[in-house]
Amino acid sequence: MSGVRARVAARLTDLGYAAGWQAVQRVPEPVARGAFDAAGRWAAGREGRGVRQLRANLRVATGGKLDADELDALTVRAVRSYARYWQEAFRLPRLGTARILRDTLLPGQEHLARARDQGRPVVVALPHSGNWDAAGVWLVDWLGGPFLTVAERLRPESLYARFLAYRETLGMRVVPLTGGPRPSSAVLREWLEAGGSVCLLVDRDLGGGGVPVDLFGRRATMPGGPALLAAQTGAALHPAVSRFSERGWVHEVHPEVPLDGGTRLRDRVQHAMQGVADAFSDGIARQPEDWHVLGRVWADVPPDPPAGERG
Repeated sequence: MSGVRARVAARLTDLGYAAGWQAVQRVPEPVARGAFDAAGRWAAGREGRGVRQLRANLRVATGGKLDADELDALTVRAVRSYARYWQEAFRLPRLGTARILRDTLLPGQEHLARARDQGRPVVVALPHSGNWDAAGVWLVDWLGGPFLTVAERLRPESLYARFLAYRETLGMRVVPLTGGPRPSSAVLREWLEAGGSVCLLVDRDLGGGGVPVDLFGRRATMPGGPALLAAQTGAALHPAVSRFSERGWVHEVHPEVPLDGGTRLRDRVQHAMQGVADAFSDGIARQPEDWHVLGRVWADVPPDPPAGERG
């Protein structure tokens, strides 16, 4: 019976996402924005574990300089920003490429252009900040074709397939992080060797086998894949940080991170990923409320206690 209940629950989850997806696309944009903003405020007020972890992460990202009230206010803005991401994610195909390109700013775009002029593929490393799907729409248009990315496999499988199909409608190509017919690292390497470009979200080490870096001055681990792929294929490694503007989106591209941190491949990968972490620290600090990480980033930074239990 437990297996039947699990399958029913998975099916209901998928149907719920599908119904919500269709409903959000049908209502006027101001209505959708207002509803998701209200949901973000409500979620922040509930102070669930993810929100309390986000608060702790933002305390580190702001250098511990905010008092309790300021940190609470920043956390509310961050949850509202995360709600905006989901509202836009559901509506992105309806917004259309022309609207996204019109309302997007790309400081540092010349760094990508330099790599393209040199005939090199690009590995773009991003944090979970702003709307990375909107960044993907811009990049597909700029490249004149798809790029390859990796997605964590969701449960139920039908929900993962739904998100996969959605991102492919935006022009992306997606391989699963785990459970695919071939290792994702091999697929990514072959794609780059054929001249394609890759985008990877790397501010959380989901696999647990990352390289050590200092992120906001505190020891963390990040996946070494972007630097390893760049070292193996000669691709240009560029960190990029997305954030929201009042009207649209800003995607800041940082200069190429060199792969010259030693003679051993391991040292070069670690040194390059530290360069990525430095770019993330700089970019996120410009607008920390748009950094949407409700999971643990630093091993020694657990979720903050609920408001009533804080000193």
